Amino acid sequence: MKNNPEFNQKSELLKALAHPIRLCIAKGLIEKESNVTSIQECLGLPQSTISQHLFKLKAAGIIAGKRQGLEISYQVINEEVKKIIKILFP
Repeated sequence: MKNNPEFNQKSELLKALAHPIRLCIAKGLIEKESNVTSIQECLGLPQSTISQHLFKLKAAGIIAGKRQGLEISYQVINEEVKKIIKILFP
């Protein structure tokens, strides 16, 4: 197989979701747009850990942040990810 951009893109998307914490964050953000503090309280993990995972999800084009005053509210923007989550968690 030659270098196929479509396969590479899909593979990177799956890699970003492959970590249990990122999968949980993505599922939660599909259900409800949230900020870091809300995600941290829900998962019981340090803010730095949540921020690192959010950075990876954002870099993969899975989530986007929307500034609201001093806080940033995150949501899933990738439709393929929404479909994957729906299949994994019917």
